[in-house]
Formats: sequence, C-alpha cells, structure tokens
Amino acid sequence: MKNEFSFKNVGGDLSAGLVVFLVALPLCLGISLASEAPLFSGIIAGIIGGVVVGAISGSKLGVSGPAAGLAVIVASAINEFEIYEIFLASVVIGGFIQLILGFVGAGKIAFYFPSSVIKGMLAAIGITIVLKQIPHAFGIDTDPEGDSSFIQSDGENTISELFNLGNFNTGALVIGIVCLAILILWDKKWVKENKVLGIIPGPLLAVFAGIFINYFYPENLSLASEHMVQLPETESAAGFLELLRFPQWSAFTNFNVIKTGFLIAIIASLETLLCVEATDRLDPRKNVTPTNRELVAQGAGNMLSGLIGGIPVTQVIVRSSANIQAGGKTKMSAVFHGILLLVCVMFIPNLLNMIPLSALAAVLIIVGYKLANPAMFKRMYAEGHDQFIPFIVTIVAVLFTDLLVGILIGLMVGIGYVLYTNFKSVIKPSKTGNHTIIDFQKDVFFYNRAELVKNLSKLEEGDELTLDGRNIDFIDHDIFLTIEDFVKDAAKKNIKVNVLDITRTKLKFGKGDEKIGLEEKI
Repeated sequence: MKNEFSFKNVGGDLSAGLVVFLVALPLCLGISLASEAPLFSGIIAGIIGGVVVGAISGSKLGVSGPAAGLAVIVASAINEFEIYEIFLASVVIGGFIQLILGFVGAGKIAFYFPSSVIKGMLAAIGITIVLKQIPHAFGIDTDPEGDSSFIQSDGENTISELFNLGNFNTGALVIGIVCLAILILWDKKWVKENKVLGIIPGPLLAVFAGIFINYFYPENLSLASEHMVQLPETESAAGFLELLRFPQWSAFTNFNVIKTGFLIAIIASLETLLCVEATDRLDPRKNVTPTNRELVAQGAGNMLSGLIGGIPVTQVIVRSSANIQAGGKTKMSAVFHGILLLVCVMFIPNLLNMIPLSALAAVLIIVGYKLANPAMFKRMYAEGHDQFIPFIVTIVAVLFTDLLVGILIGLMVGIGYVLYTNFKSVIKPSKTGNHTIIDFQKDVFFYNRAELVKNLSKLEEGDELTLDGRNIDFIDHDIFLTIEDFVKDAAKKNIKVNVLDITRTKLKFGKGDEKIGLEEKI
C-alpha cells in the first residue's frame, strides 16, 4: 500500500479521525452497556479496534471497534459464565480462530454477497441510526447508545420509542436542533469551499456548540448526567491500568468457553466481511480491501482485546462511513481515532463527560441520512425488480430484526431471484410443425428439471425433437438422467430425438475436458 502515510493526507486524516472519535465514543459505551459488560470494556475494544486492527488491516477507510451485532451473544455468554474473566477467554479463542480463517483464505466469502443486499444493508443501517438517534436528540436516553436491535433493552422497540417523544427534555432538544442545523449548514458547498470555515470539522463544531449551550443554560434547562457522555474517570495513567481485566486461564479448556469462542469468531468474521464489502462500495476511490488480511487483523485485535478486558471487535459500518464522509484518505484516520480514545480517556475524561448525548445524536443522524439517501432508492428502483426487491427486503429485515439476520434474509431473497432468472432463461423451446428444438442457453442444474420435463411432456407420437447443448459447459446429473430416460422411451412413442453436443464429459468436467476421453452421444 504505497504512500499510506503521505504528508498530503495528514490533515484530512486527522480531521476525519477526530470525527470518527466523536461518533465512536458514545457507541463504545453504549455497546458495552447493551452487552451487559463492564462500561470500560467497550472503550478498550474501541482503542484496540483503532490502533491495533487499524495498523494491521489493509483497509484504507474501514474502522473497527465493538459491534452492536455481537451484543446479544456477549450478554448471553457473560450471564452464562457469571464471571467476566471467563468470558474474556472466549474472546481470545475467537480471535485465534479468526487468525486461522484469515490464513486459510476464508475472506473470499465477502465476494459472494449480491450488491443489492449490500446496498440494502447500508440503507437499513442508515434508517436504523436515524430512528434510534431521534429519541436521543429529544433527550430520551433510556435505551443506550449503540443498541441497533429492533427490541430494545428499555422494553420499547425502534418504532414504539418514537411515540414517547412527548416526554422530551427541552434542554436536550434545543441542543439537538442547534447541532443539527450546524451540521446541515456545514455540508453546504459554500462552507466547504471557504478557506477558513472549510478546515473546521462540522461535527466538532456541533459538539462544542452543545457543550457551550449546556454550560450557559439556566438551572432549569441544564442537562443531568444521564443525558451526557458518562466515561469512567481515572486520576492518572496508573488508574487507567487498574481498570484492565484479564482472562481466567483455566477457562481456556472449558468446552462452553471454546464453543462461545467459535460463535464469536464466525459472527464477528461475517459482520466484518459484510462491512468490508460495504465500505469498499462507499469508498470514492474504490480501493479493494484484502479480506484475508482483514480477518488476520481482526483476529489479532480480538485476541488482544480479550487479554486486557475488552469485548469483541469487528469492522463497523457506522464508524467507517463517518470516516468516509469526513474525508478520510488512509488508515491513519482509524489509528488516530483509537489514539484519541486512549489519550482522552486517560487524561481528560471529565471534559468528555461534558458532551451532551443530543449533540452526538445530531452527528449520527447526518451519518444515517447519508447512508439511506433517497437517491439510492431511486437508483435501485431504476435497476429493476430483481435488484429493488432484495434491496427493500434487506432493509425491512434488518430494521425489524438485526444486522446478521436481516442480511441472511436479504441474501436468501437475492439467491431466489438468481435461481428464478436462471430457471426462466436456461431452456428456450421453439417449434416448427412437428419439430421441437430445446436450446439450452447456459449450464443446466437440477432446479431446471421441472421446466425440461414440462417441455418434453408436450411431445406426441411422430414428433421430432432436437436437444441442443452446444452453449453449455456443464450439465447436472439429474438433467442428464432425465434426458437419458426420455431417449430410451422415445423410440416406443415413435419420437425421433437428435442430440447436439450433450456428452458425459460435460457431466463432470466441463466442455473440452479430455481427462476422461468420453465423447459418447446419448
């Protein structure tokens, strides 16, 4: 990766890293709460995701950290083991398995997801972010930041929470509106092109505005601690080190711990690969991330995270898209955001605890809107129903379940469309008089058998049939047997059958293969 740390990119990367830091901070805390893990474990995971994974990864714009998609699994495992240090052994094991997956080349899985599903995932995450952050902008902070599941920990769901906005906090709402206005204004072309205003990151200005407004609020509007960032405060670097936790070494031989490690590895790897594919699609420079190297980086990160008390990490699309939108160019922005987390948590947690959650909600709402831009819906609709329907199904499924379940549902619908399209286009029958030609347009698989049988059943005594296989390289065994059986029965019905280039060679090895040497005609 040439010129990774080129000086010409430093300014943009530092600015983008600062924005990612502001987005990541509440998410690290919120995901640790949603995971029922110690509050500081999310910060540890965020630091490692930025500094360690960011340094090893081959992704220029991907950002890693604790992921909401693993929150349910983490919470379940922590409750099962009861001792957090036992759970940490599972994180280490999961990271080791990811290392192995990267070395054996499992990263290629990322290339098998349809673009309509990946775009649906991006839009769904954007809509989820907006819906989840609206209550925070109104000062309704009962559901922790970072919770992306439809069913929330506060007893509400993504939709029902919106009906509670009447209980808004006036001070938080004013800050949210002002910060949102700043962010919208800072996205205007004339601001971006201004030599002075253009160098000030809009999210940073919005956050400082939120702090400033709250600081000068009268007592009746001033925000309580539950409406602010809540970081654990330490007196020194030594105090920071005291917050670290270490795995229970005897737990590494526990079957349930190993099983949980496998589960973490598989789900974290899938979520990472999905986000890698999505991030590369968002990247304006269209860089391609080496996926096997990414799994190795994630594995190293998770091993270290588990060794010092952090929850699992994956590459995450919210932080990655924020990085892209903020103008990040290289992996320096991801590393810098991790360094900022470390330095600020160690030395100025009291300053960070002055940030209103409603100000951060405004930042995330803009991130979410850009992911679910209405223009994307128009483009997908214009591409046809075979793209639009899997796109919409993925959005609805992610919104009403969670990321992985929604992706799997969208993937099934996408595969269904591929099968349907293939089913309808493989067999092309035509008829002239009593002569029927069945032209196989492409390779024939078992699911095409019903269509083939339907066309063969239309033939009557005295008809002539030509089966043209010149356009295929492979024929499924079931299809071959169906043709073979029909040919045997055709003579009894006085049906003449001509077979063009349908051979046993194609059954196993493909067109032109000479390993068998059989060119037997049926």
